[in-house]
Amino acid sequence: MRMVVFGVVAAVLLHCAAAQATYVVGDSLGWTIPSNGAEAYISWASNKTFRVGDSPIFNFVTNAHDVLQVTKDSYDACTDTNPIGSAITTGPASVNLTTAGDHYYICTYGRHCQSGQKLTITVSASGTPGSAPPPPSTTAPPPPPSTPSPTSSTTPEACAPTPSSTTDPTTGGPTTSASPGQVPAPPPDSSSPVVFGGSFLTILSIAVAALF
Repeated sequence: MRMVVFGVVAAVLLHCAAAQATYVVGDSLGWTIPSNGAEAYISWASNKTFRVGDSPIFNFVTNAHDVLQVTKDSYDACTDTNPIGSAITTGPASVNLTTAGDHYYICTYGRHCQSGQKLTITVSASGTPGSAPPPPSTTAPPPPPSTPSPTSSTTPEACAPTPSSTTDPTTGGPTTSASPGQVPAPPPDSSSPVVFGGSFLTILSIAVAALF
């Protein structure tokens, strides 16, 4: 359990160390009047990367120097007429960088600023938020392909056999030829009453004619 807690604390400390850095202004020179003028602090800041949350430390002797953040015009003119906040008079002084952009600092004692005790640094944002994931697509998936129903080019009526009419050589009347699968109709019977009656009338007419 102790090892787990130790690991969590170490991870938090490493994260904080990576997120916030501290820099001693001028390193071993500290915050003082440089022998080679303002070039000393310009060179020192040129290879540093400052981010929001970092803290430059101005290491100086109390009542010998101070630190005041000013605008660019006041920085160039070495004047405290446009201060940003109040001067820090107790050293060493740690300044928290809370905004991105160019920051300008001077010492207001005597002619210290004119002698090169001035610093400008460029602060970048601490990080850029990641992009949000794209919203899920609302396009409906295409419908599955439909299977066409089987169709027939013919109907049951079209397939039904159609009887064909011909002339019966025996009776002189039409005959019907049966289609395959059908039983043909029988010819008329000569002994039927209709045929017998017709023959009797014919004979009777001949006999009557012979009598007269």
